[in-house]
Amino acid sequence: MAWKPTEIPDQSGRIFIVTGANGGLGVETTTMLAAKGATVIMACRNAEKAETIAAGIYGDVRVASLDLADLASVRTFADATGEFDVLINNAGLMNIPFSRTKDGFETQFGVNHLGHFALTGLLLDRMRDRVISISSIAHKQTPKLWIDDLNYENRRYQRNMAYAQSKLANLMFARELQHRLAESGSGKRSYGVHPGVSATDLFARTETPIDRISKPFIRLIGHAPAKAAHSMLFAATMPDADPDTYWGPTRLFQSRGPVKAAPSTKLSKNRELQRRLWEESERMTGISYKF
Repeated sequence: MAWKPTEIPDQSGRIFIVTGANGGLGVETTTMLAAKGATVIMACRNAEKAETIAAGIYGDVRVASLDLADLASVRTFADATGEFDVLINNAGLMNIPFSRTKDGFETQFGVNHLGHFALTGLLLDRMRDRVISISSIAHKQTPKLWIDDLNYENRRYQRNMAYAQSKLANLMFARELQHRLAESGSGKRSYGVHPGVSATDLFARTETPIDRISKPFIRLIGHAPAKAAHSMLFAATMPDADPDTYWGPTRLFQSRGPVKAAPSTKLSKNRELQRRLWEESERMTGISYKF
């Protein structure tokens, strides 16, 4: 039997932080968690938009300002956050034109990976349960991790490759964090998941003519956002979910279907590269984890 959100246990008394909760999968995740009794903090760059969305969701839903493209904003958010149970690193950008964050990072890598790396590190001591990192089937599209040039200082920018690198980094980070948590004897857990393919606003922000046709096409091969959110809901709420498993849909080239153990690349499992990515991420953000 395929897993369904109806199997989510009562979440009363538990606090969840969902980044990028003002659209797509973030809204679906927030809505379902709140319906199960959880307190959900929508951590969003556009707090005004998030407030409007939160007003339409039944349950204990709160909004906080968080800009993952600005490490000062990440620190401000972390400083104002008390104890909570689950962090869902959902926010992301895909295939956008070249730009840099306020701290000088290539934007897709800076937001999708470094912003979440910094946020998780700053909140780890206040997190009671687990962290969920959202990767993508796109992690398979990069032939390597340019560990010596993660920030596109010495190579030509390719927007699809930059996105693939950031999603590979998300999965490698999730695995390395789980390894370090387990090694330290911590009961906290780290999960890597992917949502498959869904027609969210990610497919309408490339600033190319593709924006006009991508969402209708994606609807044909992918699944609805409510179903795409299943993998992150499963990993965030099920007590016996295995943190060493990469969770996501597996049908039609992993674009859709129920939550199962999903395949990932040999590159994403490279322990030496996971360690080096971690070290580079600490160096770039200036944030070191304490276990």
